[in-house]
Amino acid sequence: MRKIIVTEFITLDGVIEAPGGNETPHPHGGWQMKYHNPETGKYKVEELASVDALLLGRKTYEVFAGYWPTQTDAGFGAPINKYPKYVVSRSLQQAEWKNSHILRDVAKDVAALKKTDGGDILVYGSATLAKALLHHNLVDELHLLLYPVSIGGGVRLFDDNLELKKFGLNHSHAFDNGVLLLEYRPVSA
Repeated sequence: MRKIIVTEFITLDGVIEAPGGNETPHPHGGWQMKYHNPETGKYKVEELASVDALLLGRKTYEVFAGYWPTQTDAGFGAPINKYPKYVVSRSLQQAEWKNSHILRDVAKDVAALKKTDGGDILVYGSATLAKALLHHNLVDELHLLLYPVSIGGGVRLFDDNLELKKFGLNHSHAFDNGVLLLEYRPVSA
């Protein structure tokens, strides 16, 4: 069975919104870029190389589809364009980016995707999708790059929904720039 790996850039106050800059109108967009480090970049390249498909929410898919199709670098551009891309959306009518497929139902369609042949599947960002995957117990690994910054508000990975989820630490690493890599696996509650 294929694994679903959710990867997020996250602040100390749990915000995952607008790490790169202009994805959303957050007043502190770009917080992640201030901690650029070759080590974290190497980790992200290795993380992408460890899978063979992407699973994205509609908003993240649209941002990626507006940028990645013209990128050809070996670390990110070539694999992202080559890999199958599954976008979960009820509103998207067609996915024109090469090798893209639309899934309509998180619980049913993603569970079925996990049972197909192939390697692991990586979810970048995609806050709404990541929350739904966690809710439906479809996440096999959670990779967090925790940044030493608090930005006071924004989209959080975990909402106040009073839902108990337990995770076991699989791997951790402290980078020189103060960023922590935390890789978790869900454990039964």
